[in-house]
Amino acid sequence: MDSAGYEYLSFNNTRAINISEGAEGRSFPSHRHAYGEIIVVGKGAKNIYRIDDRLYSLKEGDIILIWPMESHEIVDADRESATVIQYSNKIADSLFDFKRIVTIYRDLHILCINSHPVLLKKLISIIDKMVDAWHTDNNNREMRCAMILLEFMLVLDEHHRELEADISNDGGKTISDITLNNIISVTDYIKNNLTTDDLSLTAMAERAGLNKDYFSRAFREVIGLNYSKWLNAIRVEKAVSLFTEEGLTLTEIAMLSGFKSIPSFNRVFAEYKKLPPSRYRRQLLKTPEIYRT
Repeated sequence: MDSAGYEYLSFNNTRAINISEGAEGRSFPSHRHAYGEIIVVGKGAKNIYRIDDRLYSLKEGDIILIWPMESHEIVDADRESATVIQYSNKIADSLFDFKRIVTIYRDLHILCINSHPVLLKKLISIIDKMVDAWHTDNNNREMRCAMILLEFMLVLDEHHRELEADISNDGGKTISDITLNNIISVTDYIKNNLTTDDLSLTAMAERAGLNKDYFSRAFREVIGLNYSKWLNAIRVEKAVSLFTEEGLTLTEIAMLSGFKSIPSFNRVFAEYKKLPPSRYRRQLLKTPEIYRT
């Protein structure tokens, strides 16, 4: 990967789940994507990862949870024997329980084999089952892997009490189920209506049935980002998903992603991806389909 935040990995954008093993090199620069990621740490005495602004020194068999849109980096780690599973944000968005888990556990990034040996044994077994399913020639392997992913999240959630000490946020305890549901409904609405004229904080607070100030605080607690940063990130990811549509110009992509002007599109995109959209698109299109993410 280069400084643009673009991943050269054997992940395919057309799939909801991708699994990679045996990657070369011991580092991978900081980046973020709309996919969620599960990493089983590889061998060796040195396995250092960064998630957001925090460094983690891990050992073989530990599990890393990277939630959609989180910044992360492989500083110095064994990638040859590590297993990386990516799942589309659309899977997480398809089930309310999955969205609830992303909300509650968004500050849970590391599951250490020494601290949670029984849980890790269960989760590694599930991951092994998913990897086996991925490597079959069965036409429905992606569906099987999706079902196994749900099993992984279910087992994780069943151990919530055991993991409470590892969750630094309050798990949304100050947010009622009704408010949580309303905020998630707003995020669903936005993702499906990015070209709507008014997606302002005020308008979305009204849609959620909340006053503006409380909606702003609750949104950050539920999503982990303030509203404007989250909205810009969603628009940028939408633009990236449209870059492979050869019939669309950058101006059309900007408009379809909800940007009101090309200067705004260029500025926000470069802020998130560290490259102007035109150059980012050229890199994406010249990369074979199997290596896109």
